[in-house]
Amino acid sequence: MVDHFESEKQVVRRSISFVMRTPRAGSESFLKEVRQAVWSVDSKLPVAEVHTLGYLYTQSMARTSFTLVMLGVAAGMALLLGIVGIYGVIAYSVSQRTREIGIRMALGAQEKAVTAMFVRYGLLLAGIGVACGIIAAFAVMRLMSSLLFHVSPIDPLTYISVTIGVIAVVYLACYFPSRRAASVDPVDALRAE
Repeated sequence: MVDHFESEKQVVRRSISFVMRTPRAGSESFLKEVRQAVWSVDSKLPVAEVHTLGYLYTQSMARTSFTLVMLGVAAGMALLLGIVGIYGVIAYSVSQRTREIGIRMALGAQEKAVTAMFVRYGLLLAGIGVACGIIAAFAVMRLMSSLLFHVSPIDPLTYISVTIGVIAVVYLACYFPSRRAASVDPVDALRAE
């Protein structure tokens, strides 16, 4: 490698690299034997920057690994925002229907039935969202396949686990506000408006 500017002297750096394949790679005893072999030829030669193939692989994949970690963080934040959004929508829907809930409860509806009604509503919305998400995933599959390593773009385990995870999150986000609304006294619910 030659580094120089017009006003400076030329600096020439020469180096040589060797690759050794052995099951003892990375061990201190092997490194000591390599140093002794090099120094037996010329004691002034330095043995520097000794690395295993795993280290070099990790260094070459550092940018990709960082990108994947950042995508994971972004996906986690998107999931968290989705959970908060679903919870907020269902909670708002329940608060807007407080009088209806009170009338249902006064007419003899059970808490479980009222809770199930709101959970079904939320799961219906989640089902529509999951269907749209799967369609979008198949639409961008070819584009994203260049970013996937050792994972098929048509990986059923991934699609199933993500779908189950989203449905579980939506179920919990729907269950708690509707359970709270169903436990309200019907008289208080009718007076709310």
